[in-house]
Amino acid sequence: MAQIQQGGPDEKEKSTALKDLLSRIDLDELMKKDEPPLDFPDTLEGFEYAFNEKGQLRHTKTGEPFVFNYREDLHRWNQKRYEALGEIITKYVYELLEKDCNLKKISIPVDATESEPKSFIFMSEDALTNPQKLMVLIHGSGVVRAGQWARRLIINEDLDSGTQIPFIKRAMEEGYGVIVLNPNENYIEVEKPTIHVQSSSDSSDEPAEKRERKDKVPKETKKRRDFYEKYRNPQREKETMQLYIRENGSPEEHAVYVWDHFIAQSAAENVFFVAHSYGGLAFVELMIQREADVKSKVTAVALTDSVHNVWHQEAGKTIREWMRENCCNWVSSSEPLDTSVESMLPDCPRVSAGTDRHELTSWKSFPSIFKFFTEASEAKTSSLKPALTRRSHRIKHEEL
Repeated sequence: MAQIQQGGPDEKEKSTALKDLLSRIDLDELMKKDEPPLDFPDTLEGFEYAFNEKGQLRHTKTGEPFVFNYREDLHRWNQKRYEALGEIITKYVYELLEKDCNLKKISIPVDATESEPKSFIFMSEDALTNPQKLMVLIHGSGVVRAGQWARRLIINEDLDSGTQIPFIKRAMEEGYGVIVLNPNENYIEVEKPTIHVQSSSDSSDEPAEKRERKDKVPKETKKRRDFYEKYRNPQREKETMQLYIRENGSPEEHAVYVWDHFIAQSAAENVFFVAHSYGGLAFVELMIQREADVKSKVTAVALTDSVHNVWHQEAGKTIREWMRENCCNWVSSSEPLDTSVESMLPDCPRVSAGTDRHELTSWKSFPSIFKFFTEASEAKTSSLKPALTRRSHRIKHEEL
């Protein structure tokens, strides 16, 4: 008890000293280290980055890979910087599709008016006229756009693993026409119009006394209130609204639209799909809506770590049976490439992509997918049973 009484004055003294210290701190001065402006370059050169001869993104002065934590303790700013670079990467890949792969950029909807929101896809010159083979590429969900598998891979690994370009070039070398879908380009963003609210006394329902008290708020109090508002939201970003693209407002809608207006109109006897992640779900939805047409035109489908679910999507028995015979899903697994992987769902066979990284499954299964398509095409040509086309599901890694 005596110890408690003895400690009392000490605690009181510490509390007084702490209050005195806090009273001396100027919060405005303390928070002067504000977040830098969210104003980033709009070119790779501006970021001082470039792709080298191996397709790797490197700093033009240091030769180092991309650094996410450019500024310590400013995660939000670093994330915004990364996103700004990502937008540049998207445009860069679009340029590669046109210049390196010689694809054409096709605006959709095909009958769009001058003023309505539009998207686009990419096609080879012979996509609709090639009588033999057509390859259709569908990426997954998120920030990726036409020609990409994973932005993270493009920035941190290389263009080969992160883009669809190796698939496109090899497909064209082997005589395929090519169509590259753009399922995440579902809307355009426009700035919300500013609504000006009248503050005159005539238009206010507030009592006169209350308005008078608000008008008399001391300047120091207002300054402090503004500071706290700035602290909560250091840089107020522009408010935007989304204007959806007609008949392309979701990946599923987009897949059906491109099927109806392009793929179904193509001359190709054999159509092949490569669909990654959510792209697999979009393909299954396409089958559900256009089952007979898909069955008559599509020869084989390569899925890479697809997130489709035949139960949740309510795919019928005939669709599940067709998928078992004509599809293969290369999934993330630590097993060697093409090793059979058990599935809980009664849809298509699952084999290892030779990697346990989801975003790498398309690139790692690249050689197996082309072998799968070749065998499926040959089997169809020689009128063999569809089941025989699935030999490639069981090929051993060393056979590659």
